[in-house]
Amino acid sequence: MLSEAIALEGGFSDPVLNAQSVFRAVMDAMARPATIVKVDAVVTPPSPLGRAAGAIACALIDADTPFWLDAALAESAALRSWLAFHTGAREMATCDDVAFALVGAPTTMPALERFAQGSQEYPDRSATLILQLPSLEGGAPLTFEGPGIRDRVTLAPRGLPKDFAHQWSANRKRFPRGVDLILTAGDAIACLPRSARLVEMEG
Repeated sequence: MLSEAIALEGGFSDPVLNAQSVFRAVMDAMARPATIVKVDAVVTPPSPLGRAAGAIACALIDADTPFWLDAALAESAALRSWLAFHTGAREMATCDDVAFALVGAPTTMPALERFAQGSQEYPDRSATLILQLPSLEGGAPLTFEGPGIRDRVTLAPRGLPKDFAHQWSANRKRFPRGVDLILTAGDAIACLPRSARLVEMEG
């Protein structure tokens, strides 16, 4: 009974308006890659999922978009029930063919190429990865250029895989295929669409 009560609580208080607000924030962040954007994360998901990641899940994931949880998140039965109730989506056992992936421990996540990449004809059939990080600041600087970026922009998130630069360079080379990333920390997000070029690797 307790887990059922937890699943019912902590979602959007006004599902339509809240979802629209979060969606606009994500679209703004996607349009301005590697730029930190605040999200009105009016949700309280069960631990270990953070507010921004939970709000994005509630806004973007639905019955038509199956999702996957990494081991760090999947171990929480309360969280799995919460996501099922508030999104109506199916959780999948593997990451290979899902629309969204929620990652609580990015340092040990599967390689980006393991997720759905889309195709040349249907690049939109790829995965969007929602990564939960300790912070979007204070890490190793990553400089990007490309569509939506004036000149260059630098982001320094903490908690990415050690070989992230190599993986992201390979992901960019698969364009228009490839995955998109939403980095989250607390109430903040920064997006890396597959069009963003990592200068250190490709400049």
